[in-house]
Amino acid sequence: MRMLRTLRTAMVAIRRNLMRAALTTLGIVIGVAAVIAMMEIGKGSSTAIQHTIESMGANNLLIMPGTAASGGVSYGSGSILTLTAADSDAIARDCPAVSSSAPVVRARTQVIYGNKNWVPMSIYGTTPQFLNVRDWDSLEMGDAFTDQDVRTANKVCMIGLTLVRELFGTESPIGKEIRVHNVSFKVIGVLSRKGANMMGMDQDDILLAPWTTIKYRVTGSSATTVNQSAAAAAGTVNSLNQLYPGSSGGLYSVPSATQLADTPQPIRFANVDQVIAAAKTAQDIPEAIAQLTAVLRERHRIKPTAPEDFQIRDMTEMTKALSSTTELMTKLLLFVAMISLIVGGVGIMNIMLVSVTERTREIGLRMAVGARPRDILSQFLIEAVVLSVAGGALGIGLGRLCSYLVRTLLNWPTEISLPAIFAAVIVSASVGIIFGFYPAWKASRLDPIDALRYE
Repeated sequence: MRMLRTLRTAMVAIRRNLMRAALTTLGIVIGVAAVIAMMEIGKGSSTAIQHTIESMGANNLLIMPGTAASGGVSYGSGSILTLTAADSDAIARDCPAVSSSAPVVRARTQVIYGNKNWVPMSIYGTTPQFLNVRDWDSLEMGDAFTDQDVRTANKVCMIGLTLVRELFGTESPIGKEIRVHNVSFKVIGVLSRKGANMMGMDQDDILLAPWTTIKYRVTGSSATTVNQSAAAAAGTVNSLNQLYPGSSGGLYSVPSATQLADTPQPIRFANVDQVIAAAKTAQDIPEAIAQLTAVLRERHRIKPTAPEDFQIRDMTEMTKALSSTTELMTKLLLFVAMISLIVGGVGIMNIMLVSVTERTREIGLRMAVGARPRDILSQFLIEAVVLSVAGGALGIGLGRLCSYLVRTLLNWPTEISLPAIFAAVIVSASVGIIFGFYPAWKASRLDPIDALRYE
């Protein structure tokens, strides 16, 4: 009951000077509005920057086959065949921190259309999920190939704008036939422009096709990523091991090692050159790596003490760039918020000190009729907090309006920030308590006799 009476008295005092109360809250209104608007604009800009950097592969994880060694000689990354398309499906299914995953079979060969030819920087056999991994959801024209095309090894492809310029010029490539290693592919889609990556490599100089088509119809093997020394060692024929070959005894003669090397038979290996996965965010990369490692070790039946037969690479440099950009924007916004709220708090303290001076006789009269110092302290603190919270509420509304106008009129990216709104309410009340305490304490320390005699 005592608190309710104190609150009622504080509200009566505020209503007596509505204009001064409104002007007092103006600093808080402007400060909170600036904080809300800048936080929403900053969050929208940060999200836009994050999407831009992630589209360049900041959240991508590259899973490579392991390394083979013989006689103390390492054949380098990718010299053993350990990854399959099923591994990619398991990663997408069993790793919550991974948004999507796609197998990749690489090739490097000439692409021909009519009397024009070009060697793309990248020829990837993959699945439709590759577009999600690389944030390539939008196409310039045409359609993407489907999972059915992958299952049936259809001869369809999508090409980048650089390949369109070099082979087709101003002609539309949709529906046209191009030759890749003497295999005809039908162009069904054109990828949207990406430009160069952070290393200066043209991301539009690319051809995408079903991985089964590239593997079984174009390359015929997975030697595109194998170290040449490993490939040479694997293809060397050592006939000295069979100085006296015995008779096979079968109906048909068995080809010798030299004959097999001269006329190799196609073998449909199920392995892929690499798997590329995308973490949900750049911050989820460590968790995604741990989940990837656990899933692949289980699928490859690797003992706990044995080393992995795969390698995981992340884009550390791009992740650092993203983190530093976001951290810089956050610090800048917090600095501006502190300045705005401090200015508003100083305004409240100033007006409350003036109010204490003007109401000295009223304070003395309340003390004379039995009010205790803590009642006076509570009254002035409540007045300061009410002014601050009211200013914070108005500031939130004004800040949201400013954010909406910026997004509508200037087409700047904005994004609502609920933590900023909750923080604005808490900070507003804190400003009222912090900056209103000294005037309230000064009022509670007045001597009743001196206060009654004050003119």
